[in-house]
Amino acid sequence: MGGPRFEPVRTVRAYERVVEQIEGAIEGGTLCPGERLPSERELMVQFSVSRSTVREALRVLQARGLVRSRPGDPNGAEVLPFSPVALHKSMTTLARVAELSLGELVQFRMVLDAAAILLAARLRTEEELEEMAAAVERMKEADSDAFSAADVAFHDVVARASGNKLIQICTDVVRSVVVDLIAGRIAAAPDQEALMRRSIAHHEEVLAAVRAGDGPLAARLSRRSMYDYYAGYVPEDERIAMQALLE
Repeated sequence: MGGPRFEPVRTVRAYERVVEQIEGAIEGGTLCPGERLPSERELMVQFSVSRSTVREALRVLQARGLVRSRPGDPNGAEVLPFSPVALHKSMTTLARVAELSLGELVQFRMVLDAAAILLAARLRTEEELEEMAAAVERMKEADSDAFSAADVAFHDVVARASGNKLIQICTDVVRSVVVDLIAGRIAAAPDQEALMRRSIAHHEEVLAAVRAGDGPLAARLSRRSMYDYYAGYVPEDERIAMQALLE
């Protein structure tokens, strides 16, 4: 028989229950970033578990980026500010196991970047506008590696200028997942020079619209630019949904 092979069932381990309760306290806001957990000894008493169970739970919480625990620290572990690391891992895994196609990822980037640029055109400071312009100038002078770095810098400033933390986090995560998936293909593209030149022209148009405070135009140009850059790497049947975002 070629059916699934099941593993013997195991009971939930004590450390997992400890992790659940501490995670719940952090998510519920009763434990805030910068605060300390009780000491290892105090946790042993409160949870009624062994030291090794407490240490295992702290290891898991640290691996998830929720706390920082220093061996031998007389204080308890410190609760860390939210970090996009976990989101990054889960989205990367989703993309890797092909639950998310390249087309879906690029569509999401089109939506995100357009929203960020719409907000940035309204909310950006003069300093942020200068940073965007400086990134575009660096793109003009760059070889392919430095070009990518300058391109990333441009979109980072736009995301920051949007003033929305979730847009910033998602932009960063989705971009790096997309780039990981097709970096090799872009590097091997025969028309890489032409792609770079077209991308610079697009960025200049977007920048001009942001400078003029025309958010809807900047958003439209941003979606078109993203489409032009990535459409060639996406299977034809997935381009229809990307095209719908251009209309």
